[in-house]
Amino acid sequence: MSTSWLDAAILGLVQGLTEFLPISSSAHLRVLGEFLPSGADPGAAFTAITQIGTELAVVVYFRHDILRIASAWINRTLLRNTNGEAADARMGWLIILGSLPIIILGLLFKDAIETGLRNLYITATALIVFGIILGIADRVGAKVRPLEKLTWTHGLLFGLAQAMALIPGVSRSGGTITAGLLMGYTREAAARYSFLLAIPAVFGSGFYQLFKSMGEVNPVGWGETFLATVVAFFVGYVVIVFFLKLISTRSYMPFVWYRVVVGLGLLALLGLGVLAPI
Repeated sequence: MSTSWLDAAILGLVQGLTEFLPISSSAHLRVLGEFLPSGADPGAAFTAITQIGTELAVVVYFRHDILRIASAWINRTLLRNTNGEAADARMGWLIILGSLPIIILGLLFKDAIETGLRNLYITATALIVFGIILGIADRVGAKVRPLEKLTWTHGLLFGLAQAMALIPGVSRSGGTITAGLLMGYTREAAARYSFLLAIPAVFGSGFYQLFKSMGEVNPVGWGETFLATVVAFFVGYVVIVFFLKLISTRSYMPFVWYRVVVGLGLLALLGLGVLAPI
């Protein structure tokens, strides 16, 4: 059964709500699809394309930072002049460096990402395990390093952590934020770099899937996919504002408990035969 307009709107809402929280949007879309009337996994392509909407929200919210970094990088790297801050140009290089792992690993393991890694047992396990690691990182991390102190090694480690999100259940923001906390960065610094680092990866993946899917039969129609992407944009923008204010005063422990409960619930549904792993 094809995905209805209402189903698509619900999926877009969930994508917008979960993309920036450390709870894995891909896991939520994967599981939610099983309970909608269509009863089908919306697929990796749908997930990647709707993420374009949430990433546009990042571009709008961080537009001044992005323009400043891009301008400095172009001026100092391509035009060879000294216009723009050296620190901003360096941040441009760090974002490029941090984007390489997810691009390389995404291409190398493309088939597994779109098939085997979407097994719900893997998703449930990732939710629990990486949730616990996030809790440990939030508890033991020094939380003193500002983003201005980001090193080349740390930029690459952030990128490797982001690449783990190719597995549904890990969470792109959760992985990078966990790595940042373990390396001593403040909650705000880790979250901010997580958002900026995701821009090339998400747009690259989303547009790749968009062009790849042209002419193919997809479980979700193009009109419905567009609706979900628009809904994800508006909801995602609100979540960015909320999340950045929240983490300035609160810990990540509510998200840790949420991940563990959802993961255990998912394992229970699988064990009872309510859900099929694939």
